Formats: sequence, C-alpha cells, structure tokens
Amino acid sequence: GPGTGGDLRFFGSVLRRAECVRRCEEPRLGAVSRHRAAEEVRADFQRRVPYSYLQRAYIQLNKLEEAANAAHTFFMANPEHMEIQQDLENYKTTSGKASLIDQEARQHMEDYSAGVRHYDREEYELAIELLEHALQGYYSEDEDCQLMCEGPQRFEEHEHLDYKAGLYEAIADHYMQVLACKHDCVRELATRSGRISPIENFLPLHYDYLQFAYYRVGDYVKALECAKSYLLFHPDDEDVLENAGYYEGLLEGTVDPATIKPRKEARALLRRHKLESHLLRVAAAGLGFAYTEPNYWNRYGARQDEHSVPSSISSEPEDGPRLSLTKKPMPKPDRELKEGGPLLYSDVKFVYNSQQLNGTQRVLLDNVISEEQCRELHRVASGIMLAGDGYRGKTSPHTPNERFEGATVLKALKYGYEGRVPLKSARLFYDISEKARRIVQSYFQLNSTLYFSYTHLVCRTALSGQQERRNDLSHPIHADNCLLDPEANECWKEPPAYTFRDYSALLYMNADFEGGEFIFTEMDAKTVTASIKPKCGRMISFSSGGENPHGVKAVTKGQRCAVALWFTLDPLYRELERIQADEVIAMLDQEHLGPSEMNINPKDEL
Repeated sequence: GPGTGGDLRFFGSVLRRAECVRRCEEPRLGAVSRHRAAEEVRADFQRRVPYSYLQRAYIQLNKLEEAANAAHTFFMANPEHMEIQQDLENYKTTSGKASLIDQEARQHMEDYSAGVRHYDREEYELAIELLEHALQGYYSEDEDCQLMCEGPQRFEEHEHLDYKAGLYEAIADHYMQVLACKHDCVRELATRSGRISPIENFLPLHYDYLQFAYYRVGDYVKALECAKSYLLFHPDDEDVLENAGYYEGLLEGTVDPATIKPRKEARALLRRHKLESHLLRVAAAGLGFAYTEPNYWNRYGARQDEHSVPSSISSEPEDGPRLSLTKKPMPKPDRELKEGGPLLYSDVKFVYNSQQLNGTQRVLLDNVISEEQCRELHRVASGIMLAGDGYRGKTSPHTPNERFEGATVLKALKYGYEGRVPLKSARLFYDISEKARRIVQSYFQLNSTLYFSYTHLVCRTALSGQQERRNDLSHPIHADNCLLDPEANECWKEPPAYTFRDYSALLYMNADFEGGEFIFTEMDAKTVTASIKPKCGRMISFSSGGENPHGVKAVTKGQRCAVALWFTLDPLYRELERIQADEVIAMLDQEHLGPSEMNINPKDEL
C-alpha cells in the first residue's frame, strides 16, 4: 500500500514464508549439511559419478545384477566412457541380462519416448495413454523444479564479502537469480541426463502427437483440445491451424467447437512463462542484469521420421489432418550411392570397402603417401602448428588429457614464403590433400566435382601425468554433417552442424603412439562397428552423414598426427583459404618463380 509502512504487509508475508520453510526444513530433511551440497558434489551427482563407485562396490559383493544396473545408470549420462561400456558388455555376457535399468530415469521422459514409439507403430491407444501420463509427470516435475530454484543462489558478479547492495537491490539480485532458474525449468525438463542440449519444442510436441493420435482413434473433441493447446505455443502453425479447422468440421452439429478450450495447465504454464520473461527483460534493461532469452519453443527441434508424417500414409485423405513436426527427417540422397571406382594412383593400395567395414560409403586405403612424405609432412607440422588452431584457440577442445595443435594449407604456404619452413615442404601439404580429394571423388564415383570444405593438419598429444585410469575418448562419437542424437537413434541435419559436408577423409602420418584408434559406431554411439589403427599413408574416407558416426579413442602416449579433410558437392561452401591457396599455387606453376620474382613481399599476409 502507499505511504509509510505500506510495504509491511508484503514483508510480513515474506517473513512468515521464511519461518515456515525454516521450521519445516530441519525436522523433515535434517541438518542443512545433509541436504545442501557444495557445487562440486552437485556436479558429481549431475554426472552420476556415485554410480561408478556403486558399480565397483557391488562387484566386490558379487552382486552382478546391481552392478550392471549401476553401470548402465552411469553410462546413460556418460556415453563416451569406454571402460564402462566394456563392463556392460561383460555383464551381459556373464549374466545373460539383456535389459538394464536406468535408476535415475526421469519418468516423464521415459513415458514420452515410449509413447512416441507406440505412435510410430500406429498403436494410438497406447501412445495416448503414455503421452498423457508423460504430461502429468511433466507438470509435476515442473512444480518440483520451480521449488528447487528457491534454494541458495550464487552471485556471479559480486564478491560476497564486499557485497554492499541496499535492501531492494539485494532482493532484486537474489530474486532475478531465482526467476532465471525457474524460467529455465522448461529447458531442464526437456534435457536428458548427461546432455547439454534439450529436446527442443519438447512440451508442445506432446500435444502435437496427441492431437493426431486422438483423431486416429475417433475422439475429435480431444483432438481439437490438443490442437488448440499446441497452438498456444505456435499460433501461426499452418498445419495445426488446418487440423483444428478440420476437427471443428467433424464436430459440426454435435458439439460447439467454441466450447472446447486449450488445456488449463498449458495455459497456466505459458502465462507464467511469459510473465517471467517480461520481468527478466525489465531487470536486464533497468538493473543491468545480464540475460538473453533463449528460444524455448523452437519448432525445428522435434523428433520425426517418415512413418510419423501422416501425409506419407497412403490411406490418409489429402484434406485430412497432418502432424506439424517441422524437423525434417534425414533426406534421402539426391544421387545414387556408388563405390569401387579407380584409385587413380598405382601405388595406392585398397584395404577394405563398406561391407568389410560394416557400414555404408566407407573405404580404407594404404600407401596414399610414402614414408618419406610422412616424415617431411611431420617436419612441416612441427614448424607451423599452433596449439588450439582450428579449435577456436582451445588447446584441449575434446578432452583435458590431450593437447591439440593444427594448421591450414594457406598457413603452410605463408610460412613457406616467409622461409620458416621449406617452400617445397609446404607445397607437399597442398599436393597430398589434392591427391586425397581426387581419390575420394573417383572411388565413390561422384558425377559432380568434389570441393574442399575444410583442410586441417592436426596433431593430438597425450599429456604426461594425466593418462592413468583414463576412460574418455580423444574425440567423442559424432557425425560430420548432422547432430547425432544417440537416444533417439537419429542424426538431425541442421545448424550448428556443418550440413553442407558430404564426404570426409583422414590421412594418417604416423603410428608411433599408443591408443588413438579411429572407430565407427552405430547411431547409438556405443556399438563399435569398425576400429582402425592409424599408420603412415593410411587413409579412411566415408560419407559425412548420420550413417557414419565415428570418434577417436584416447591417445595415451606420444603424438598422433593426420591430415583431416572435409569435402562438399556444393560450390557455395568451398573453403575460402583453399581458393586463396589455389591462386598462389597457380602463380607458382605458371612461372616457377620464387616470392621475390613474383613481386610478393614474404612478410605480407597472403
């Protein structure tokens, strides 16, 4: 209220709430030290580290089933952990236990995934039951998430001991931390354990699946209700707008469509979410509170496959409803996939094809370059590489246990002109990458030109003192032109993936190191389908899509060097540095001139 003391009623409520929390907390939860953990402990629980210890404890007690479930629970949040993966295989072999329990599974996500599986199999009644249960679980989890945000907060921008803010500033600082946490519950509830990125558009997707499932079982009232609920989040979605109109037509004469409203829990959540967003923006503008609003309801972040697109079902009438899931499935290749073309160079030795490597569009070759060329290239590498080059300056971009160094073709030529490395050796890097490109284009029998997308000479070195009991990968399992989603067994061809990449190749320069095997896996990022030991002159090449997930095992001793090559069939995405390097090489070939004779200052940037 206005005037002196007008804020007492508000603060009275705050004090009563604080007293209530304090009075309830200790009798029910115990001393604060038992339920308020340090950040490091919370991070370990987030990564499910206790289950790694539990697994080993259960082994000592000879409780193999409990050990297997603990290992599986840990692995679900740490899929790159090769040691645990091997332990799981051993458990399955020893006990014959094929199905394992994730003891930290979030039930609303389990129900959602199961519902979508039934939907894909056109088992719509089961899909409806599970998706409705998933929604109940989601809103219950949302309440818990909101409450958990009311715990202690960290003030990133202030040293606690020097914090001198006034009453309202202090309240605002703390409340904005709480509000940002609550606002982010949407992301938290859509993120699988151990993952960073959420399932985008997660909550609206429940209603999108349900609106079509209810239509297929003949419940048009529920179909319209769910369609209207989805439209709360995406009011301009043309497909669902058409669906809603179609359902209204089916109900004409029996039910007044205007009486069918979106679900109240969806309305309440979205209303609250919009108000939170408004307050956070106000604070950002007026109080200097750092905040950027994420796109929580991105329509391009949904799971979809050909079977779940109703328009692809031949029995569906053209004017019938459609599912609005706008993430496109992996497109079918617009070219016939071939392999087995000539290798062009007599010294190149064929080793394995796709079938022998248990995959699609794969080839392993030896003798692509000679031992002498490997040594010379290695000498060039030692003279031009910088730590973190090609990895945005990060010296350990994929693992803290290795140092990464790299260089591009243009950089090699630049160093050659400046006399830092022999120009002939710099030219070798250019020539062998061109040789690799020609081999890949010929072997896979591509009818159009294959262009360089990126060329990178990279060495990864095992850091001493950090290799004992190491269990991570040198490079986690990934695909080169799409976002690998092992849980959904999908690979989404969308940014930030390099969607324009079509083929990849790795040309190895040495073998005098330990570990570092290149591996192909299934899309689950767990099942290894092929393992390749690098050596001088060996090249592995493959198509860049989700059909070829791959990674690199840990380099535990020494340095592993290779020329990494990515190619595109789209000239719009040609590597700019390569075009510049081509121009320099063309000038050299034209006159066989050195830099001084070409009127080029060696100190100039190319």
